[in-house]
Amino acid sequence: MRLLDLSGQQFGRLTVIRRDGTAKNGNATWLCKCSCGRLVTVDSYRLRHGITVSCGCYRRDISKARLTQDPRTRKQIGNATNLPLVNGSNVAALTKISSRNISGVIGVSFDKRSGKWAARLFYHGRYVLNQTFSDFDDAVAARRRAEQQLVKNNQVQLAETVEG
Repeated sequence: MRLLDLSGQQFGRLTVIRRDGTAKNGNATWLCKCSCGRLVTVDSYRLRHGITVSCGCYRRDISKARLTQDPRTRKQIGNATNLPLVNGSNVAALTKISSRNISGVIGVSFDKRSGKWAARLFYHGRYVLNQTFSDFDDAVAARRRAEQQLVKNNQVQLAETVEG
């Protein structure tokens, strides 16, 4: 089988510079320069059939255009109340009861395997509290203490965590 020389040819935003080797499937790979300036190695089949047309910048550009053209998105751009993070933590996750929550208290759940109540509080990528209790009230109290300690140490404002 003879090798097609794709050097100098353009496929979408990619211009083939030179042969770069062979892919695991046996296809030739080519070093290409994207119109944005990045270098990328692409399988010849993907080039010739229009599967790969850029280094990834085309997909980013299309996504950005679609996002900014959507009137619902444009309306929300710059609205600081839409930001879910405060001091690096998702406040909604800390303060909103999930529809799956059966205990009625954020961060307190029942573990069927152990038959115990678990109290958890996750903040800044680590568990501040992760304990199990035999009694529901003990788990709730532990969660409350952990919240108070977190507020005291970090000046974080958490919403009320018990519903009605």
